[in-house]
Amino acid sequence: MRVIAGCARSLQLKTIEGLDTRPTTDRIKETLFNVLTGYTSDARFLDLFAGSGGIGIEALSRGAESCTFVELAPKAIGCITDNLIHTKLMDHANVIKSDAISYVAGLSQIDFDVIFMDPPYGKQLERSVLTVLADKTFVTDCLIVVEADIHEDFSYLESLGFQITKEKLYKSNKHVFIEKRNEE
Repeated sequence: MRVIAGCARSLQLKTIEGLDTRPTTDRIKETLFNVLTGYTSDARFLDLFAGSGGIGIEALSRGAESCTFVELAPKAIGCITDNLIHTKLMDHANVIKSDAISYVAGLSQIDFDVIFMDPPYGKQLERSVLTVLADKTFVTDCLIVVEADIHEDFSYLESLGFQITKEKLYKSNKHVFIEKRNEE
C-alpha cells in the first residue's frame, strides 16, 4: 500500500498483519479521491475505524488541513503513528484511541469537512455511527463517506435526515457518499 498523490506521493505505508483490517486497495483509493477532488484541500478530515491510516494520510498528502484518526486496536494505532512519522505528516494529525461510536457521541458538534468510515462489514457499525451523527449539529456542510460491503442496505438514511449523493460500486464493496439533508 502506498500514498497515491500529493506531498507524500509514492511513499509505502505499513499495514496491519492479519485479517482484522482490509486496507483499501490503491485502485479503489484512487477512485475514491478522484470523487473527493475539491473536498480535501484545506479540509478537516475525520478517519473513523482508521486501520493503518491510509485514507486519512492520503487526504493529508493531498492538502487536507488536518486529520483525526480514530482507532481502537493498539496495533493499528502503532501502525498509524509509524505511517504518519514516515510520511512526515504527524504535525497535521491527531490519533485518538477510541471506538468510533463513543468518539462521535462525545463530540458536542461536528466540525469536520469530510468524515470517512470503513467499519468491519456486517456489524451495522456504520448505521450506529450515522444514528449518533443524526442528532448532532453540523458546523459545516460535511460529506460523509462510508466504505461498505456491496450488499449493505442504506435505505434507513432518510429517516435519520441524511441523503445519498453518490455511490461508487466495486467488485465486492462500495463507497456511499452521504450528506445531511437541508431542513426546509
